[in-house]
Amino acid sequence: MGSKKKVASSTEEEVEVAEGTELNGVGEKTDSKKRMKKKKRKMKSDDGETEDGSDAPSTPIPSSTKPMERKKKRKMLDKERHRVASESKEKSPKQETSQVKTEEHEGATGNSNGLPAFHIGVFSDLASVDAIKREAAAERLAMELLEVQQAYDEVGNREAFQSGFQLEAAKDDGLDDCAPSVRYAVRRLVRGVSSSRECARQGFALGLTILITTNCNIKVHSLLKLISDSLEISSSMKGQEARDCLLGRLFAYGGLARSGRLKEEWTSDKNTPYIKEFTSLIISLASKKEYLREPAVSVLLSLIEMLPKEAVINHVLEAPGIHEWFDVATNGSGNPDALLLALKIREKVSTDIAIFGKLLPSPFSPGRFFTADHLASLAACLQYSAFCRPRVHGIWPYLLNFLLPDMILQDANAVSSLNLTKKHKKSRKSSSSDEDIAENLKCFCEVILEGSLITSSHDRKHLAFDVVLLMLPRLPASCVPVVLSQKFVQCLMDILRTKDSWLHKVAEHFLKELLDWVRTDEIRRLSVVVALQKHSGGKFDCVTRTKTVKDLMAGFTTESGCMLFIQQLTSMFLDDDHVSDEPSDQSQTTDENSEIGSVEDKESAGVSDKPNHLKSWVLESLPGVLRYLNLDPEAKFRVQKEVMKFLAVQGLFSASLGSEVTSFELQEKFRWPKTPISSALCKMCVEQLQLLLSNAQKAGGSVPVTNALETNDLGHYFMHFLGTLCTIPSVSLVRPLSDEDEKAFKRLQAMESRLSREERNCGLSSDANKLHALRYLLIQLLLQLLLRPDEYSEAASELIICCQKAFSVHDLLGSSGEDELDDGESPELMDVLVDTLLSLLPQSSAPMRSAVEQVFRYFCDSVTDDGLLRMLRVIKKDLKPARHKDADSEDDDDDDLLGIEEAEEPDEANMAEAGSPKFLTVYSNMVQAFVNPSTTEGSEQLAQRMWGILHKKIFKAKDYPKGEDVRLSTLESLLEKSLRLASRPFRKKKSAGHVAQKKQSFSWNRYKMINSLSQQSTYWILKVIDGRKFPETDLQRVFEIFKGALEKYFESKKCQLKPEFLKEVFKRRPWVGQHLFGVLLESSANAKYDYRRVEALELLSEILKAVLTESTPDESKKFLKGHLSKLGHLVKELATHMPEKQSRRAEVRKFCSKVFQILSSQNLGKSFLKTLETDAHAACESHLGEPFLALKKTEK
Repeated sequence: MGSKKKVASSTEEEVEVAEGTELNGVGEKTDSKKRMKKKKRKMKSDDGETEDGSDAPSTPIPSSTKPMERKKKRKMLDKERHRVASESKEKSPKQETSQVKTEEHEGATGNSNGLPAFHIGVFSDLASVDAIKREAAAERLAMELLEVQQAYDEVGNREAFQSGFQLEAAKDDGLDDCAPSVRYAVRRLVRGVSSSRECARQGFALGLTILITTNCNIKVHSLLKLISDSLEISSSMKGQEARDCLLGRLFAYGGLARSGRLKEEWTSDKNTPYIKEFTSLIISLASKKEYLREPAVSVLLSLIEMLPKEAVINHVLEAPGIHEWFDVATNGSGNPDALLLALKIREKVSTDIAIFGKLLPSPFSPGRFFTADHLASLAACLQYSAFCRPRVHGIWPYLLNFLLPDMILQDANAVSSLNLTKKHKKSRKSSSSDEDIAENLKCFCEVILEGSLITSSHDRKHLAFDVVLLMLPRLPASCVPVVLSQKFVQCLMDILRTKDSWLHKVAEHFLKELLDWVRTDEIRRLSVVVALQKHSGGKFDCVTRTKTVKDLMAGFTTESGCMLFIQQLTSMFLDDDHVSDEPSDQSQTTDENSEIGSVEDKESAGVSDKPNHLKSWVLESLPGVLRYLNLDPEAKFRVQKEVMKFLAVQGLFSASLGSEVTSFELQEKFRWPKTPISSALCKMCVEQLQLLLSNAQKAGGSVPVTNALETNDLGHYFMHFLGTLCTIPSVSLVRPLSDEDEKAFKRLQAMESRLSREERNCGLSSDANKLHALRYLLIQLLLQLLLRPDEYSEAASELIICCQKAFSVHDLLGSSGEDELDDGESPELMDVLVDTLLSLLPQSSAPMRSAVEQVFRYFCDSVTDDGLLRMLRVIKKDLKPARHKDADSEDDDDDDLLGIEEAEEPDEANMAEAGSPKFLTVYSNMVQAFVNPSTTEGSEQLAQRMWGILHKKIFKAKDYPKGEDVRLSTLESLLEKSLRLASRPFRKKKSAGHVAQKKQSFSWNRYKMINSLSQQSTYWILKVIDGRKFPETDLQRVFEIFKGALEKYFESKKCQLKPEFLKEVFKRRPWVGQHLFGVLLESSANAKYDYRRVEALELLSEILKAVLTESTPDESKKFLKGHLSKLGHLVKELATHMPEKQSRRAEVRKFCSKVFQILSSQNLGKSFLKTLETDAHAACESHLGEPFLALKKTEK
């Protein structure tokens, strides 16, 4: 072909118009010889094909011409093209446009002799991006050329078709029986498939296919010769140019194969040589470049699908070159396309043929194909299919369809899914075909996925993930453990924890698709969770820093799914051989010593603890299953019961004879691991059991259903279950109890049983709540007794005594000499109960604290003052006292801050006489505990809870202390401490580092919370004071406190008292602002800092607003008249010391204007002006301007 050069667009348009004129006007002479010569000159300027694949109408260069001669002719044509281009620039645009339109019109019209017309413009539509437009253009092309061919066949004088203007010289292309338009169209279509413009290849190949199909005059041998000659690759072609020719040949051959003409040739002649020739050409083309192999095989397969079995055997498989192509497929780099072709041909002919060599076993069967030895021989072929990444090679969908037929999808019931994951323990026998498929899948995963792809390059690891994703739609849940194997999961984990690897996004996408696959199937979900955790030692989420397993577990929302999950977790816990000893796949390294080192350091690295990690995850997950359940109470109770039985058996008991025990009373068989679990796991079982019972108590509500108590009360069922197991001779407690603990253990069992009976008898009364809370506290205490021996026996005895005294009227327990108490000498029941509850709190578990809280909740109405003070002392206690105390610190006594001094804190007797409200006592101690750093810095959760109690139960509550027993001195002390706390600045600690910054952030958040608390506390205390309606003479101390706070505000920059806070105080309690108005005026006028003076103006405006709105005119005038001199002094200071900042100057003018208006309305302007000195007048006129002049003018 020679190298092609681009032609100017204007020249191309005129060439196409000229071609259309020749084709439409067959045998018609042109109007002007001069015009025809000009067109010929332009057509000669194009020496190659146009953008859409057509040749210019210049005299073609014969294929026999030597390359040097072609080069000389191209230079001559280049000179001619440049000359034509320079002439076209001189041509006016209007003339050129009118000429093109005229020529286009001539090309689109019919011929004068009535012959069919062929519109050459259809070629431009063949390259369109729009597929519909391309298809329409191809059909139109074929239809018009068919009409032209029919007219050509029917006309007697064929010279009329050839007597007109010739676009191309005559060529020996074998298309002698075709009309000139058809011959031209075929040549142009063949050349067009090599064009890279837009979708030219697809469009021209489609046009060629339809044209060959509809026109039988186009011979196959002529077309094959035309393709070879037109798309010949010469040595002078560059890379892209050669690539275009190769792809052009591929598309042209594809058009021929899909046209069905080769099948017609074989039908008419069984010995036709064209099928062998075509196959040989395709194989030769596929051997040239790697990127041509897969599409070339696709073209050949499209032909094989059309041909009958006999034609494939005698022609395709006998074609020159195909035997050698199959032979070298398994050598060296491999050839996945040869394997795909062999499989497809074997499927077509259903006969064993020796030509396939090592690609296919003989005799062929799926079992033989997927054996480990045969798959190992194909490993190179399948590895090499990664070259087309990110697209998956066509061999993989075919292999997976062959490996996992549709019939296996039927085997997905729950029993088989669970039991197939256990080795040699199937509850039922699967069919032989299913077993064969499972065995084939196992070999495929071990040899190809694990042995070939995962251990190789990153591209092949990517391919492994893609292959597994292709498996998922067909994969039954029973085969998930085979695919998600030890090596695969380890590879996935290694990639996920290496975020800088480009495979990280591939692994994330794989997890996303895996989660989507299990979304609606709990059996699949169960299999995936078990596989991930089993092969990661229960640490998949921890290692990968994801929430994959957590999200998967949240999907178990049905009773059946949860039961299956619990059964599987139980099996994993009891199975001692569930963790493989295989080393982790070194998927991110290629060091030879890496695997050896991992084996040698197995013990030191903690690999031996992997089973314990997995067992720990099982124990943590069992109660977690219930978190996302939304079931009816009975179904949820059944799930809770299964979890409770497993935790109780594994954590509390052990079997002395073997690892299995059958309880005839419970009609259940209990199992233990053959190797006894560690004491740490036993402890964990008990802790999870406590958590399970605590959650059941919270979810069950305050009052249980009377009729269903024994069936739906988990605590009652647990005690019954515990007592039953204790009676089995071959079962004993894991940890032997001392005499004291054993005695307490039995007494707790007996007391819980009696309280349970009493609870059922109480029905829905208020005592039922107390009994229910006490029962669960006894159960938690019993478990705590087993968890920590020799620590809770005394507390258990005290709690049992409290239960006896609390419900002695019901005669729950017979009196014993040990517990009998003299009512005259015994303390109050609630005092003993409070002391007992407080003694249970230190170092107790969260479920134990929750049970204590529930008991206190139902007994708090009976708490004595002494018991309350005991509780408050616990809250105030400094657990982390400071080593050194700074006596000069402003916030010295944080421990005593907001506390009531000992002199003012009444003793028990005086408290009883005075009737001091407990509400205020609780408030003061709660605030003190909240402010104390040692209380809240250690636990943000505790701080949030205390803040919630103070905010909701005290500050926002409707009720507050209103009685006469509220002491004003106490309120004054609290008010002073609140204002001092609100004024305290934040102190930054000089430190560096990430940890220090974190502490600094926590300190800042705590400071803001305490500052908010001090403000809310001030509002609340003033609310209490206001509610008592104290006379003004008794409130002098309150005013002095505010006065001291304001003086400190104006004197020190460190004071953090907010103007907004003070403004809100004056707004809520106007009487405070009115008494402080004079102090504010004086302090503002004498302020050391301008910004403090300007901030105070807003406070003064708020006070003035309250005075004018809430007082009568006479009272307002009297109030203002008493502060005229101080007000004048402030205005003078503002006018003579105007701030520098524009915003502050505006605030000063705004305040002064408002004051002048108020004074003018109260007829106090003249008196105010008299208070101002001469220099003050001048300053006001200068800086305040119009408002001051208006005041003076009004008062004259």
